[in-house]
Amino acid sequence: MLFDCHQHLWPARFVEALRRRDSYPYLRDWTLHLPGEAPYPVDPAAHDITRRREREIAEGRSQVLLSLSSPLGIEHLPGDDGAELVALWHESTAELPDPYRIWAAAAIPDPDPSALAKVLREERVAGLQLPATALSEPDDITRMGPLLAEAELAGKPVLVHPGPAPACAPDLPGWWPAMVPYVAQQHRAWLAWHIAGRRAHPRLRIAFVALAGLAPLHHERLAARGGELGPLDPHVYYETSSYGTRAIDALVRVVGVDPIVHGSDRPYAESIDPGLGAAFTHAMFTANPRHLLTGDAR
Repeated sequence: MLFDCHQHLWPARFVEALRRRDSYPYLRDWTLHLPGEAPYPVDPAAHDITRRREREIAEGRSQVLLSLSSPLGIEHLPGDDGAELVALWHESTAELPDPYRIWAAAAIPDPDPSALAKVLREERVAGLQLPATALSEPDDITRMGPLLAEAELAGKPVLVHPGPAPACAPDLPGWWPAMVPYVAQQHRAWLAWHIAGRRAHPRLRIAFVALAGLAPLHHERLAARGGELGPLDPHVYYETSSYGTRAIDALVRVVGVDPIVHGSDRPYAESIDPGLGAAFTHAMFTANPRHLLTGDAR
């Protein structure tokens, strides 16, 4: 069984909802407009469900977990604006066939743990995704506590994904948001969890996209400034999207093999096998994701 813990795929109803919008985030035809990034030309084929599904099956993927694109900023939209899009995400993706499963989403300004609890009871819902921008400080762990508690109670994990990028200069290259604010957000959320998360949620399994912005590699600097990495947390995981052999190998030297889980971030990036041996490949693509998603022994 091969897992991909992190992909993006927009059902037609979700695309149409973005096209109807007059404020960020919105689509004009297939061009995505966000407040913090340059207009992005979306490839329609990337959201062709039939074509994508055929590819997943051909590549032998048994489960593909779809993530709401948190850089859109939907989870941060106020009031009904955000809640309606979150509900549409759940409704439209629930109709997708195997091998697709989804990460639940939640409105951040006015968290509704009761609504989340209902969504998490659905078999096709793998767990809860939160944008890293909702977990930027230790106090945010408390503020998001009711949502985190529902995932913990359901026995389902949390995925921390980069959130919206702040507005940047128009002459910066297109890769700037992915390389600067996204990485920094993941790093910051990991540190917030390191300080306050496990104490508040002792049984919650949590995974950080993009190797948590490589935050654990800074453990020596953390120690030099008066902190410590401490004992390895068996319920913290690191998803691999956009990173290859060197970064994955470096992180393994700090956190070990067991927390590394495969995610591709398709269609924005592709799966990478770092080539660290058959045992590692099995751990990253199969055993570790299963443990993240179910808590079952590796």
